[in-house]
Amino acid sequence: MRTLHGAVLATALLSLASAAVAAEATGKIKSLDRAKDMVTLDNGSSYMAPKSTKLSDFKIGEKVTVSYSKTGDKMDVRSIKPAA
Repeated sequence: MRTLHGAVLATALLSLASAAVAAEATGKIKSLDRAKDMVTLDNGSSYMAPKSTKLSDFKIGEKVTVSYSKTGDKMDVRSIKPAA
């Protein structure tokens, strides 16, 4: 029974460690790499945009808010929109 509890606890801890964390960042676009679907803000962070995001709608220097999920070192864009 102890082994079962240990296995359940280990599984729960591993699932928490690999879970995506939702976050938001606001800043000016420093660079756009449309070939790689990558947006980099002036804070130095880079975000991978899904193919459905039209990066051509955005310009370098434009202030945006990026909602993203972070899994490990990877930050995937959930939405990107002009910041107020």
